[in-house]
Amino acid sequence: MTSDPAVDGVADDESRPDTAEHVGDDDRLDPGAVNRQAAARGSVYALLAVLFDEPNAAVYERLAAGDLDATCRDLVAESGLDVTPPDLTVAEDHDTLCARFNDLFTIGYAEYEDRTDGSLDSEGPAVSLYETAYRPDASWTDVNLDLARAYDYFGLEVDESARDNHDFLPYQLEFAGYLARREATADPESARQQARARLDLHDRHLHVVAGGVAERMAEEAGTGIFGEVADFCARFVRADQRALADRFEGGDGG
Repeated sequence: MTSDPAVDGVADDESRPDTAEHVGDDDRLDPGAVNRQAAARGSVYALLAVLFDEPNAAVYERLAAGDLDATCRDLVAESGLDVTPPDLTVAEDHDTLCARFNDLFTIGYAEYEDRTDGSLDSEGPAVSLYETAYRPDASWTDVNLDLARAYDYFGLEVDESARDNHDFLPYQLEFAGYLARREATADPESARQQARARLDLHDRHLHVVAGGVAERMAEEAGTGIFGEVADFCARFVRADQRALADRFEGGDGG
């Protein structure tokens, strides 16, 4: 999703790091004019969006060197949320890590149940990254249309050449990060609006998919760093949701 159809991702080029090489880089921001907690939360969401994708060479290099582990710990410390950071260190080589990602998130299963009629029993990957997989009470259309309207309100859109489902977890994480970074640099009234929009995203969508992915991952063996990421994502989303709910509603965010 993007404010410019030529740019893929959830936010515009200047608001979102496209790779892990830029996560935690605040060079474009005036430190004196920035809400550091909101900026840190935005960067955590951007990092999570990167980590829920198959790691490219640049991401793997920073994981193997321990850079992203250190960056994440620093960002969580600045976020103002009481959340234990994940262990983002890896021992596997790049190919093994990519294979693990694909086994968990992209490779489905299919077999012929009844060869007399040719019927095929199939299912998706072990862990779905789409919200609708965890919303049996809601239709695919309702969930994705609601998200599409939210993205459109902020002038954003999904790059349909890459993936057209608005409920994709990395898209929602990028959107949460976009809203947090807008809050970090906005005037007080605009910042309040951005924070309220993020709370609405949590309440209506993000907490569902983040929690669902974490629960599904907990049922799988050998998840490695991706299990760490999923568990941390659910905990961070829940903590941010509760903090925002306390700020605006005096509640726990549901």
